[in-house]
Amino acid sequence: MDEHVLLTYRRAEEVFVDGDGAEIRDAQGRVFLDFLSGIAVNALGHAHPELVAALQEQATQLLHVSNLYRHPYTEEVASRIAHLTGLEACFFSNSGAEAVEAALKIARKHQRNAGRPERTGFVALEGSFHGRTFGALSVTHTEKYRAPFEPLLQGVTFVPPGDAVALEKALAPTKGAAPAALILEPIQGESGVRELPFEYLRLARRLCDASGTVLIHDEVQCGCGRTGNFLAAEAAGVTPDVVTLAKPIAAGLPMGVTVVSKALAGALEPGDHGSTFAGGPFVCRAALVFLRLVDTGGLLEQVRARGQQLRRGLETIERDFPVVIELRGRGLMQGVRLSRGAEELQKELYRRGLIVNRTGGDVIRLLPPYVITSAQVHRGLDLLREGLETLGR
Repeated sequence: MDEHVLLTYRRAEEVFVDGDGAEIRDAQGRVFLDFLSGIAVNALGHAHPELVAALQEQATQLLHVSNLYRHPYTEEVASRIAHLTGLEACFFSNSGAEAVEAALKIARKHQRNAGRPERTGFVALEGSFHGRTFGALSVTHTEKYRAPFEPLLQGVTFVPPGDAVALEKALAPTKGAAPAALILEPIQGESGVRELPFEYLRLARRLCDASGTVLIHDEVQCGCGRTGNFLAAEAAGVTPDVVTLAKPIAAGLPMGVTVVSKALAGALEPGDHGSTFAGGPFVCRAALVFLRLVDTGGLLEQVRARGQQLRRGLETIERDFPVVIELRGRGLMQGVRLSRGAEELQKELYRRGLIVNRTGGDVIRLLPPYVITSAQVHRGLDLLREGLETLGR
């Protein structure tokens, strides 16, 4: 197995072949409850009937035309995203990392257009994860991701999340030019579902406004409704200049989106940036199904209801198991921090048929699909409780 595949992932031995909603089935017929959603991707779960019907129809029409030509769905997808984010215009790509690359380029080009070409640096947060491509990796803090590929982009400053003094200092033009942009995740997923305080998000907005710094929010994991708002930062009353989206936006197909404010909508000109496969009719049909369900199909209300149920259950578990030392996250993006045994618990839950993963070393991350039922949330909590009881023994 994997004889001709580069071993960049430690993969489980099971071969998954089909699924239904929040359940996924392996080749031996064993059913697992999916509380990972392909790492926050499968917002509509597996084999959602509306998604399946739309993609079956589209497969008989057009799969790809390139961005040199129009197809019927680009503007509707972009318009819905603009409406849901409160921003102006979209650039489509194929992944979250590509969305971040576009955001970094837009920030630099904007500063150049504004007569500030010396503003090329970036400020990012400790604990950040923005992707594996060179630009995205350059603003990713985790040393194990960075070290094998250095030197990366120069001029990146990392500050501790939540540290107002450090952020103010980093955005001030003390030694030479101020940065082109500040990039942050309102909820840091890969470092352990760490949520930035609302006041810190508001401070970042004020400091960027005062210094002419582009504010980029990376909501690849926490955005598109996962917290119960379309953007996680909505709850803080903050709108960035640029937001990057991906993971759930095409409900399982590869799509990234860089969404910009009206002030930045003209930063890129024809030829400045591009992507051969991005925004094609097939992925746009998937995105339309998802966005319609978010906008008018009650999907956000479903996330809020199941997120509240999940949190209440986790709070009961936290009271009953001293090994649980902290709960993190919002909506259907929850983290359970343990004093010990997170890796063992993740493996035990998998043996019991509950798919989760471990992040930040000591946090069990829960990212169920938005369509998860109340009964399935209850079942997942029961399995988590059983796993913790085993860990205690």
